[in-house]
Amino acid sequence: METILLLGLTGFCAGLIDAAVGGGGLVQLPGAFGILPNTPPATIFGINKFASICGTGMAVRQYLQRVRLPWALLLPAMACAFVAAFGGAMVVSMVPVKWLKPVILVLLIGMAVYTFFKKDFGKVHKPKAITRRERVGAALWGGALGFYDGIFGPGTGSFLAFVFIRFFAFDFLHAAAAARVVNLMTNLAALSFFVPAGHILWHYAVPMAVCNMAGGILGARMAIRGGVGFIRKLFLVLMVVLISKFAYDVFVA
Repeated sequence: METILLLGLTGFCAGLIDAAVGGGGLVQLPGAFGILPNTPPATIFGINKFASICGTGMAVRQYLQRVRLPWALLLPAMACAFVAAFGGAMVVSMVPVKWLKPVILVLLIGMAVYTFFKKDFGKVHKPKAITRRERVGAALWGGALGFYDGIFGPGTGSFLAFVFIRFFAFDFLHAAAAARVVNLMTNLAALSFFVPAGHILWHYAVPMAVCNMAGGILGARMAIRGGVGFIRKLFLVLMVVLISKFAYDVFVA
């Protein structure tokens, strides 16, 4: 019971953060590893993905009731993200995470610096006309970040939000909603590998998922009510946390 309660608390916090600005995996994945130290890594990833997809699904539902999204742009990104995330989940045990962390650290620092100094970044929603170039770009970004999410995961939602703002001129609110939609597909793809392979413990995954859903609903509502400025501040705070975590992993751990 103590283990389930700890997993539930971790899932709730992760769902809340992830729905609002992304980065829930930074809380949920390390938390699951710490709470279930004797569980195989692939099973931890399976539990994490099941909880995440439930919370993300609830967040998407909240966003779609209030935010209109350009599906002509999102559908190619979703399709490529699904395929790439499935591939990433298949090779998750073949690529050492330590190879990824220095690269991710550099990308996070770049994102944080760019967002901090560009004061109008993500404040105005003026999406570009959706041409073949935009659809191809969305597909490529969806594939790249989908593969990353399948093979590792933490920070995927934040990367997606940054991409939608920087390259497609979304504001933070629409970018958060779009990121959740694409993230839903990457979680679904990873689960379609982990579940048939038996990499999931349902008596842990289900309570964690219920709590993640509750956090996802609350996080999405906070983001919608707080607006663009609120999400931008949360995004910068999350960048600092992510950078600190990855810097510690690269230079200390």
